Amino acid sequence: MNNSQLINTALIIVGGALLIYSISIEDASPYLKIIGLVIIMLGLYRATYFWVATKDDHEEEKENKES
Repeated sequence: MNNSQLINTALIIVGGALLIYSISIEDASPYLKIIGLVIIMLGLYRATYFWVATKDDHEEEKENKES
């Protein structure tokens, strides 16, 4: 797992924890919920961008081994 994947995972976990915390307490600021949701979405965006960029890496490795 490289650094980019660790950052994406950390963003998703922190955003989820923040969102769950803000939902569980009674007098939570709506801004706390928005910030948690934005952090989750940022982590998911970065993760899917990384997955799309590296989705064909295994095919390139096969071609290099066969050559």
